[in-house]
Amino acid sequence: MKKSILSIFLLLICTLSAQAQAKPSVTIFGDSYSTFEGYLTPDTMETWYFDRHDDPRRTDVSSVRQTWWWQVIQRMGWKLEVNNSWSGATICNTGYDDADYTHRSFVTRLNSLGSPDIILLLGATNDSWCGAPIGEYKYADWRRADLYTFRPALAYLLSHLQDRYPTARLYYILNSDLKESINTSVAQICQHYGVPLIRLSGIDKTSGHPNIRGMQQIADQVVAALKE
Repeated sequence: MKKSILSIFLLLICTLSAQAQAKPSVTIFGDSYSTFEGYLTPDTMETWYFDRHDDPRRTDVSSVRQTWWWQVIQRMGWKLEVNNSWSGATICNTGYDDADYTHRSFVTRLNSLGSPDIILLLGATNDSWCGAPIGEYKYADWRRADLYTFRPALAYLLSHLQDRYPTARLYYILNSDLKESINTSVAQICQHYGVPLIRLSGIDKTSGHPNIRGMQQIADQVVAALKE
């Protein structure tokens, strides 16, 4: 009898443990919109949002619970794998003032996303803002020079993400208020690789970045798209 009760107890523990381990893991792959102090891997990446009350002219976001990605993870019942987000990061290797942004670009960071079940990629804002060269559509045989222009770099990024994380579900989140050349390029390249595109609209921002209300709006739109 005691052995039977013990067996049932151990089976229950194993079942609960398996259920906990089965919770999908998500990696956030982004720029300043997805940063938060103390939640980045590696923690040497620059951030926009901090765990304190900052200058209200910059942002009113002061808690990780207010970020769009924390809200999405909580509402979807997921767990965070990695947040690999770097303030100012461009998709391609060209940054502000024509500087070389290879060290922080998305194409450089794509191999450091852990082992996720889901990847939420929110990028291209800085490519739009800094005026990175748009380039031509190119889906293979990329050369180093190609990665300094937006279209080839984005194609390279999505192709290599699919190769590097073949079992992960990849979603591209496109910011509002970007250049139309960026919007159309992202849509076409995502379609080429079969990557679901979540287009944001009407996001409330302070200094160009989502505030508390904007974070909520992003979370609502992303969750709605994920549940479709």
